[in-house]
Amino acid sequence: MKIAFFGSQPYDRRFFDEALPSQPDASSIELVYHDALLGADTAILAQGAGAVCVFVNDVLDTAVLEALHGYGVRAILLRCAGYNNLDLPTARRLGFFVARVPAYSPEAVAEHTLAMVQTLNRHTHRAYARVREGNFSLDGLLGFNLHGKTVGIVGTGKIGLATARIFRGFGCKVLGHDPYPSPDFAELGTMVDLPQLLAEADIVSLHCPLMDSTRHLIGPATLPQMKRGAMLVNTSRGGLIDTGAVIDALKSRQLGALAIDVYEQESSLFFHDHSSDIIDDDIFQRLMTFPNVLVTGHQGFFTIEALREIAAITFHNLDCFRNGGDCGNSVA
Repeated sequence: MKIAFFGSQPYDRRFFDEALPSQPDASSIELVYHDALLGADTAILAQGAGAVCVFVNDVLDTAVLEALHGYGVRAILLRCAGYNNLDLPTARRLGFFVARVPAYSPEAVAEHTLAMVQTLNRHTHRAYARVREGNFSLDGLLGFNLHGKTVGIVGTGKIGLATARIFRGFGCKVLGHDPYPSPDFAELGTMVDLPQLLAEADIVSLHCPLMDSTRHLIGPATLPQMKRGAMLVNTSRGGLIDTGAVIDALKSRQLGALAIDVYEQESSLFFHDHSSDIIDDDIFQRLMTFPNVLVTGHQGFFTIEALREIAAITFHNLDCFRNGGDCGNSVA
């Protein structure tokens, strides 16, 4: 069987090629890597493949799914947890097998969350640049102790729980909010409603999926509810925050700092080198002018352990499809 990978990067090729020899009947599996994202103009690249392997910024709308089906594709393997970019009713109507990687090294994203908080709080990125230029002044680098602060975790799934454990270890008071709370959170903190979490938290960290009910969860209605001067962190999905409203909150000082590893319009920016290009996304460029904003390019998942797990689970999902067995990771 041929599997067409879209939006593939060198690290995808490294870890999937590394995992392939250990798979059952590996000699019958052909991995074909495409740099291009999956979309209406690139779906033809899947011609002759039985499955496609896609990531967060690939487009799987009705037109693309119908094109893939016409080319003979019958399985969609998501090498990520979220599937908000997939037209699920159409996938089911066409009879696609769709499976995801529901959890991969939650500690990877949780640890990146902490890294962003500490970098932004203690200004280590700015200190690094200063020292390299021989500037050892401490003015402008003042931070605060995490110990004793209140951290609000929005979304108490595996990543939210891992993040809560880390902040609890730093001596923080941890609050959680989730419509379907994990019972394991009771050992780490207190579940509250969203308004109370926003009002009390010095740091708000988002760890929930993107769906209609969570899109722009942080926006004009909720930003005023946040504790003035609090830090907002998003390592989940870009669409959880209304970027324009966040910019206004930064300008008014209602929001004290912002750390994001995801961005609502990231598909045209992230995972590629644009250092020689003019970036014409005015909202993103406005964000980058704030000294209290830290942006990374969707690298929260980017650890050796996580990438090995993603490859292993994706191959497990493929094996379920080929053998017709039950798949606990199936979404269609």
